[in-house]
Amino acid sequence: MSSEVVKYFSVIGVATWQTFVMVLFSTVFSLIIGLPLGILLCTSDSATGLRPHKLLNQILSVIINILRAIPFVILVILLFPVTRAIVHTAIGTKASIVPLTIAAAPFVARVIESSLKEVDPGVVQAARSMGSTDRQIIFKVLLPEALPSIVNGITLTIINLIGYSAMAGTVGGGGLGDVAIRYGYQRYRVEYMLGSVAIILILVEVIQLIGTHVANKMQKNR
Repeated sequence: MSSEVVKYFSVIGVATWQTFVMVLFSTVFSLIIGLPLGILLCTSDSATGLRPHKLLNQILSVIINILRAIPFVILVILLFPVTRAIVHTAIGTKASIVPLTIAAAPFVARVIESSLKEVDPGVVQAARSMGSTDRQIIFKVLLPEALPSIVNGITLTIINLIGYSAMAGTVGGGGLGDVAIRYGYQRYRVEYMLGSVAIILILVEVIQLIGTHVANKMQKNR
């Protein structure tokens, strides 16, 4: 095997691992932030919430809508000072996790909110008539009932993060996007561009298949 082929697989392999790390950690952190925000959005809704609070709901909605409206590449640049403060650098795989998390958390919050609102109100009323507390309704009724929808939403979040991670490569974020830009575009190495795109497509397809399978299985077991 020639040194050029070894270098190719080495570069693509490292970039794939970097993309995996970015997507994995940003998914986990965005869930940690987005899950409670989504629950708050649902429970504070003035029409259907367990604990209606119009002002809180409006404030959260405005913040989430603003964050979702900012293009990811611009968000990365805006968050450079925050990223430096957290991980002491604004470039690289570790640094990219910060803007990826901030970009995905509002999306997760909306996914959780919409999934919880899809639960049949009659189920909630039945739990309330049996003396269940708000906490019990949230964690023993709403979340379990909404789980298939939540899984589908998380699947979409992961797929979006794969795309975002590729865009992070344009500003020194590492990963497959960085390889596609540095090797494929700037050095006119088409094989690096095609390899990066192929792996991204495979990752998206695998994630979608797994997410759909898990959600369907949960739906059948309810």
